[in-house]
Amino acid sequence: MTFFIITIIFLALLFDFLNGFHDAANSIATVVSTRVLKPHWAVLWAAFFNFIAFLFFNVHVGTTIGTGIVDIFTIDSIVIFSALLAAIFWNILTWYYGIPSSSSHALIGGIIGSVIAKSGVHFVNLQGLTKVLVSIVASPVLGMVLGALLMLGAIRLFFRSTCHKTNKVFKKLQLLSSALVSLGHGGNDAQKTMGIIAALLFSEGLIGSEFYIPIWVVLLCNFIMALGTLLGGWRIIRTMGMRITKLSPVHGFCTETAAAFSLFLATHLGIPVSTTHTITGAIVGVGSLQRISAVRWGIAQRIVWAWVITIPATVLLASLFWVITTALSI
Repeated sequence: MTFFIITIIFLALLFDFLNGFHDAANSIATVVSTRVLKPHWAVLWAAFFNFIAFLFFNVHVGTTIGTGIVDIFTIDSIVIFSALLAAIFWNILTWYYGIPSSSSHALIGGIIGSVIAKSGVHFVNLQGLTKVLVSIVASPVLGMVLGALLMLGAIRLFFRSTCHKTNKVFKKLQLLSSALVSLGHGGNDAQKTMGIIAALLFSEGLIGSEFYIPIWVVLLCNFIMALGTLLGGWRIIRTMGMRITKLSPVHGFCTETAAAFSLFLATHLGIPVSTTHTITGAIVGVGSLQRISAVRWGIAQRIVWAWVITIPATVLLASLFWVITTALSI
């Protein structure tokens, strides 16, 4: 492999690391805010399940990223390089301001932007893009509805129980639910980097004439994401776990279980959804059952704006990076 290809793989792994670092809050914010686990134990818990996610899921999402968003034959090293630069820049920017935006959609926007700059809009797979755009709306809505339904079920089951007894039960259950979220996070999000590395290897003729994701890529991407989660994104943990709404163990369990179910379903279907979108929707659904004012809608609105602008912003950034990189390589 050439030095440039190795550099791009390193950049992809940096994106994967930042994805884990940026999205650590998705897995552990609720379990920290409900005081079920201390932050350092929570990140260890989440990182472990991030890593072993490859044992539970096929690589359908990685295949979607590699072949389903744009025409794979338009992808080359400069396209992927530009897409990764755009996604990493956006991740760092939103991390700095403590905004839980979507790493997944930043990467997708980057791929689309660099391909449009190279070959034109007609090389974008409209069916694949539509799937992603629908998921932007569907994933938080599904998380919100499931979170609300689980909360209603918990209220009915534990209506006559004391607060102390209820918290004791759900503190134990929340260990399971947070593990499931981490599995879903590792299963869906790590596959985006797998897909982009496999697309690079395929475009350079390094994995043969048929697209597939090598096992070493699977293991490496899950490990790097787990490492990012281990170091954690403390700014966003504060936003996700403490500033949107106040959570108790029962709220945390319902939130995490709803988000995990949504992530498992999306990963099984090969849909690259945003873990951030999904769990934020679940938090809002659970929090709104306490009372509408329990949700700090100003914070939630700020997050929604980050969702809306992520793909357009990274499309523009990737197009700019492609133009600059191409000009410098001439």
